[in-house]
Amino acid sequence: MGIRGRVAVVAASSSGLGKAVALGLAREGAKLAICGRTESTLEAAANQIRESTGAEVLARVVDVSVEAQVRDFVAETRHRFGAVDICVANAGGPPSKPFDQTTVAEWEGAVQLNLMSTLFLVREVLPAMRARKWGRIITITSVAVKQPLDGLVLSNSVRAAVMGLVKSLANECGGDNVLVNNVCPGFTATARLKGLAGRLAQAEGISPEEIAARWTAQIPMRRLGEPDEFANLVVFLASERASYINGTSIAVDGGLVKGV
Repeated sequence: MGIRGRVAVVAASSSGLGKAVALGLAREGAKLAICGRTESTLEAAANQIRESTGAEVLARVVDVSVEAQVRDFVAETRHRFGAVDICVANAGGPPSKPFDQTTVAEWEGAVQLNLMSTLFLVREVLPAMRARKWGRIITITSVAVKQPLDGLVLSNSVRAAVMGLVKSLANECGGDNVLVNNVCPGFTATARLKGLAGRLAQAEGISPEEIAARWTAQIPMRRLGEPDEFANLVVFLASERASYINGTSIAVDGGLVKGV
């Protein structure tokens, strides 16, 4: 894929989709800087990646919603590996609830977690990418940017702002061969999705299995996605083979989104 030797920062990569992306990049020979908020989970992920791929991995505890922590993480990555070629912006999602149950503090937290974390990462990696005339910035959001999901008003709103940032950066930086794209996971079999099913089931007084069945019934492929299936697209967008793909927002959702 033309990634061997490239340096990739993958945020929120101790589990779930972020971890799958980190593994995918490592399998292609990238050097990795990964981060997460829980040290034990992060170290387990780093060791798994090293043992299964032989990749060099820098792992640090980072809260990507805190600018100073992001700045230090990227600076250490650059010091360790010399550059950052690929940046995958990722973070957990905000609480799942309808609008009338949200608070102003939750809106502010969602903006900080999903929009500002992306901004912090981009500010740290973009200038050097533009100077070297090569870079890949990939954001992980949700199919909610294409088709809002019930009960997820915070995610629906703030992740759409991330897509606005992606399109703006793609316009501004494409001439420097820095390509900026967004990937939108649908219902994918991760611990976070399992937790969401549990919360929704409790609120409705039904079982988590009924929630999962409701989701799969909406998907033409009639199943949830696997993290590796999502990661495969991110790895492609990070590669030399995606050299003319810029400013896109691509769903990996088994056909869930009904828009043309």
